[in-house]
Amino acid sequence: MAEKNVEKINNDKQIKTQKRDFIFAVGRRREAVARVRLYTVIKDGMAWKDTEVKKGDIIVNKKPISEYFKSETARYIYSEPLRVAHAQNKYTFTIQVVGGGPAGQLQAVVHGISKALSVLDKDKYRPSLKKKGFLTRDARTRQRRKVGMGGKSRREKQSPKR
Repeated sequence: MAEKNVEKINNDKQIKTQKRDFIFAVGRRREAVARVRLYTVIKDGMAWKDTEVKKGDIIVNKKPISEYFKSETARYIYSEPLRVAHAQNKYTFTIQVVGGGPAGQLQAVVHGISKALSVLDKDKYRPSLKKKGFLTRDARTRQRRKVGMGGKSRREKQSPKR
């Protein structure tokens, strides 16, 4: 999949570099992190983590995205950046998502897909994605637990009745 090239630099030092067939981007939301790979060219019989991949597929954690996010609203949300960029069925995405819950993971996937499209062609995709807000990282995260607050971040300690 990835070819290794060797470059010669002065003093006869050799540095190994990898020529990648994909574009890498990271999407984040709350505690969820989505590592996205965008493949522009798919070779016949290509597999990603024992899963067969075709052009236009989106694979999340070894499953098709429609199987991973099953609801209709989720389907609309994850396909929205592709619709805005007019990039449906043009590219293949393989995504690895860890952390958070289903909603945070879905939004992390959307953020990662948008960032990958933006890296692929800034002039073509970035303006429309930026206008819709897909490239903006939502920085809101869980508030930390404070000492002396009775277990939660904003809870007040129970006072005695008498």
